[in-house]
Amino acid sequence: MRTDMTGRRALVVGASSGIGAAIATAFAGAGARVIAAGRRLDRLQEVAGRADGLPGTVRPLELDVADEASARDGVAAAAAALGGLDVVVNNAGVMLSSPVQTADPAEWERMTRTNLLGTLHVSHAALPHLVASKGTLVQTSSTSGRAASAGSGVYAATKHGVNAFSEALRQEVAPQGVRVVVVEPGMVATELPGHITDPAVREMAARIYGQIRVLDPEDVADAVLFAVTRPAHVAVNEILLRPTAQVQ
Repeated sequence: MRTDMTGRRALVVGASSGIGAAIATAFAGAGARVIAAGRRLDRLQEVAGRADGLPGTVRPLELDVADEASARDGVAAAAAALGGLDVVVNNAGVMLSSPVQTADPAEWERMTRTNLLGTLHVSHAALPHLVASKGTLVQTSSTSGRAASAGSGVYAATKHGVNAFSEALRQEVAPQGVRVVVVEPGMVATELPGHITDPAVREMAARIYGQIRVLDPEDVADAVLFAVTRPAHVAVNEILLRPTAQVQ
């Protein structure tokens, strides 16, 4: 199966850890020139360092998707550095799950600004470049974008929003040769569950994650690499992947 990205120009947003870092590394391993973007520059520099010796390259870029100006300027800087963009991955996200009645609305604001508005900001800024290259836009959603569960209502709402936005966008840009891919992972071994501030929900998440063999970030990266390296006439618009033992 051909997964060569030699000569391709990619921007991976939310690349400082987890799935985003794995995608940036996988792209570089396939020969792409990659800009790894996010808020934590030190972590991005570590990701770039791990790409040394790979066929492609990874360069760090500080960018905050929750800030529209930062997202717009960051996409422009990445496009200028690479001479255009062939692939853009929207992977920035936070998961601050809690019951609605006891939630901190400030956490709702943070999730909405990062998970949903951040996706919109980056997508909007990237579209002119992707139209020019007939490129591919990858949106990291979640199984929570398909089915909500108690304790994760607002997180699920942001991911449902990503799915709805991406489908509408797909219909708009498909005639221009742009592919939109929505990736919906189940449980993945990332730092996201550790960000939960509600003690009961954090404990529950740790227990559930400890009961089964969850996905590695590299498992998701492999699926994304497959999608973006299909022939131009083939659009893998949706990828749903769960650990084998995950029921919901």
